[in-house]
Amino acid sequence: MKKFFRIFLAALVAILFIGTFVFLYLNSRPKPVRYETLSPSVRNLSKTTVVTGKIEPRDEVAVKPQISGIITELLKEAGQHVEAGEVIAKLKVIPDMNQLASAQSRVRLSRVNLEQAKTDYERQKTLYDKGLISANDYEKVRQTYNQAREEAKVAQEQLELTRDGVSASNASSSNTLVRSTISGIILDVPVKVGNSVILSNTFNDGTTIASVADMTNLIFRGNIDETEVGRLKVGMPMEISIGALQDVQFSAALEYISPKAAATTGGANQFEIKAAVNVPADSEGGAARFIRSGYSATASIVLEEADHVITIPEAAVEFSGDSTFVYVLKDAGSKEPVYERRAVTTGLSDGINIEIRTGLKKDEKVRGGLILSDDDKDKQ
Repeated sequence: MKKFFRIFLAALVAILFIGTFVFLYLNSRPKPVRYETLSPSVRNLSKTTVVTGKIEPRDEVAVKPQISGIITELLKEAGQHVEAGEVIAKLKVIPDMNQLASAQSRVRLSRVNLEQAKTDYERQKTLYDKGLISANDYEKVRQTYNQAREEAKVAQEQLELTRDGVSASNASSSNTLVRSTISGIILDVPVKVGNSVILSNTFNDGTTIASVADMTNLIFRGNIDETEVGRLKVGMPMEISIGALQDVQFSAALEYISPKAAATTGGANQFEIKAAVNVPADSEGGAARFIRSGYSATASIVLEEADHVITIPEAAVEFSGDSTFVYVLKDAGSKEPVYERRAVTTGLSDGINIEIRTGLKKDEKVRGGLILSDDDKDKQ
């Protein structure tokens, strides 16, 4: 019994040893390499670049007061539409005391001169009516009297303007009424009732009452890398996508390419570009009504195009220095496919497919990527 057990154990060990040897031998043998076979296709290719930027109104106007004073009333707020000439705010004038005193003195002096001119005129008129003085002398006196009346009127208006910012003769166009200079949307009103404001002069820019812009005339402003700016031309079409407006795109036309680098990012110079955005009056979903100044946007620009060309996946092309090669299938009927290495001339690439200009016919097949076994896939 013991002898039988020893024989059985030895046989089992021998079987395990032989099985292990066979398993290792089979796994050590090189596996056949298999590639997928690809057929060229005729398609349209385009090389596109994407530029990030923002949407802005072409013209944004800062509305400033024509006099210094205190805001007593704001008639408009940000987001409202305003027409050119429409009143945005009202001011109360805080007069300069020196100018006020000078204006008051001028009024008093003009009244004194007017009283004297009136007395002389009435006296000379009496003499003229009696024929005691000539018409020439009478006309001189009357002219002096008229000039004195006009001077008194001007002095009074100047006093009212200095004191109140408005006079009886220009009440409809008073400087105390701050009016919009263009028609558009009020983007910002950075002041409040009670704030002091000053007019623009040589020493300062003045206080901005409101910022107004025409939101129907928009531009896209962004920066493009120096490696791509040389391919741009004024007038090129663009597609604008606004991040805040999902699934809404607007067309645009490139109208400006900066001749000077505007910034440097990652060691590469960036050049500013501008494009006129075409916003339909009634775009999809009414999106045009909700465009706001400063929205982030991306512009898609087609740099190159090639129509109806023979293409293959770029991964099937072998690049060697300045030359390019593909492996063309020669014998599809054999057990193992036979490929011929052939030089080709490539053209435009969109990053996935590449144009083959010469060296390959559209009815030929080329070698693609490796076909992985299930074991290889599991290892990955």
